[in-house]
Amino acid sequence: MSYYSEQVSNISNTVYPNTYLVDQVRRSKYFIDIHFAENITIKSIACSAFYSKFHFIRVFKSCYGRTPHQYLKSVRIQHAKCLLKKGASVSDACYAVGFKSTTAFSALFKKMTGHPPSTILKKEKQF
Repeated sequence: MSYYSEQVSNISNTVYPNTYLVDQVRRSKYFIDIHFAENITIKSIACSAFYSKFHFIRVFKSCYGRTPHQYLKSVRIQHAKCLLKKGASVSDACYAVGFKSTTAFSALFKKMTGHPPSTILKKEKQF
């Protein structure tokens, strides 16, 4: 059992004993994992889980320790790292994971990883 699965189980047993509601949040996380590259909104995810937007954000954060938007950004950045390591250009990786602007992508990438995306690309070209 992964760390996140254990955390969800612990929280669901103490805070949200109704397993159906917690299952909806798990499904929404799975939805984000699959559709991260698409133009998805928190409102649409919350509606599919039968939550209001703000209640969904609170429940998701209590289960996973971060908001759905923070989680979506981290999933996108992780997939972008993989693409860059495989030799994709910065702009190709940016658009492939669902960002609309290479400037915003580069700034967020640097903020989350500590270095710009071009450094990963340069490291891979050296080998």
